[in-house]
Amino acid sequence: MPPVEQASIAAQDEAARVFTQRQFRDAMGQFATGVVVISTERDGEAHAMTANAFMSGSLQPPLVMVSVACSARACERIRAAGTFGVSILACTQQLVSNHFAGKPSPDHVPAFERLDGLPVVAGASVQIAADLRHDYACGDHALFVGEVRALRQAPSPARPLLFHGGRYGRMAAPDWSADALPEGFWANHEYRW
Repeated sequence: MPPVEQASIAAQDEAARVFTQRQFRDAMGQFATGVVVISTERDGEAHAMTANAFMSGSLQPPLVMVSVACSARACERIRAAGTFGVSILACTQQLVSNHFAGKPSPDHVPAFERLDGLPVVAGASVQIAADLRHDYACGDHALFVGEVRALRQAPSPARPLLFHGGRYGRMAAPDWSADALPEGFWANHEYRW
């Protein structure tokens, strides 16, 4: 490998330190995620929002985490309720995602059903009911950690609704042909790690 000029590295590092909020958002959008609807209930009324900042946090106890903008109405509603639901959307639920992202379609109004008393999106691949355990400030967002108290998975979950680069996507069927395998990939499954 040829030597790297230190002056060139320093200039590249300096340029990498200067970025706008939009550049940061676009860069983070290169990480493909699933799409969820976060829901809660207040005064007998269901409230929900679309998000892609969701992850599992722990198996024991079962914990999930969501990131919600402090400016979103859902932020205070989750705090007040002390509970939240998460519905992992299937690839067929793009209209549901749009609805709770503030882009409703007059032809489609999503339905809720109940999971351990909490509203969750009907037909979602996975539905979770959680009790709020931790609420962390994270810049202009709040990280909510919920302990899962109920979980329901569709008997035959559909492929997930994906989000990447500011657009929805779907998983492609894998191409396991010999030509598609990366060089060095062991096609013989008898090898074990």
